[in-house]
Amino acid sequence: MTNCVCSYTELLVDGLSFCYFVYYPFVLNMILKRSHSSTKATEERAAPEPLSRSERKDLTRASLLQAALTLMAEGRSFTSLALREIAREAGVVPNAFYRHFRNTDELGLALVEDVGITLRRLLREARKVDVSPQEMLRRSVAVYLDYIKRNRLQFVFISSERSGGSRILRLAIRNDVSHFINEMAQDFRARGLYPHLPTTDLQMVCSMIVMTMLSAATDFLDLPPDQPLLETEMSENFVQQLKIILLGGSVLNDARTN
Repeated sequence: MTNCVCSYTELLVDGLSFCYFVYYPFVLNMILKRSHSSTKATEERAAPEPLSRSERKDLTRASLLQAALTLMAEGRSFTSLALREIAREAGVVPNAFYRHFRNTDELGLALVEDVGITLRRLLREARKVDVSPQEMLRRSVAVYLDYIKRNRLQFVFISSERSGGSRILRLAIRNDVSHFINEMAQDFRARGLYPHLPTTDLQMVCSMIVMTMLSAATDFLDLPPDQPLLETEMSENFVQQLKIILLGGSVLNDARTN
């Protein structure tokens, strides 16, 4: 056989039975042995390349961001997090925190920026596909909801801090929302949508879309796990809400021609 070859083998090591599958004839079988020399040789072969200074720095930064999100997942507000406990959760000393952020607010700003940049890029890519407006709408919704599911902790943070205790973070999130609105309005203009709407009206339509998206994120975060039918129903409601907004924009656009 030249395609996938699956063989089932049973090894006995220390009296425990291990089962494994072997795929493709060119894959080497990895066999664990207790002898010191064999173990050492295996470790040497598997030893990863040492990280560069820049890579270690990026890893520490990512660990600090993830640590803050993990602590917030326990129901904490961002403003209640102390610098030392974030560092402890990340497995680094407090001084390492200051090599990346001056304070916890600066860490929070980095979280807001990371979510905004990534999400705007994904939605831009979804809108670039040459499909009908209806299909583009559903595609954008699917991309957005998938991103929420894969980045649950980040959206818990954003949803919480939109009205949280840190004025700095509230303003940062509000500024990021404005970026979404302006970028969406520019994209609508480039596509020739609502050509008769003045910029202020077009931005109002886009603002309603973005606010509906933020509201939907909170609803999806509250969904119980393993409820595909409920998720599908909520997704369809989300699509219908956006259709109503877009229909209202069309009516307003037509009225401007008269």
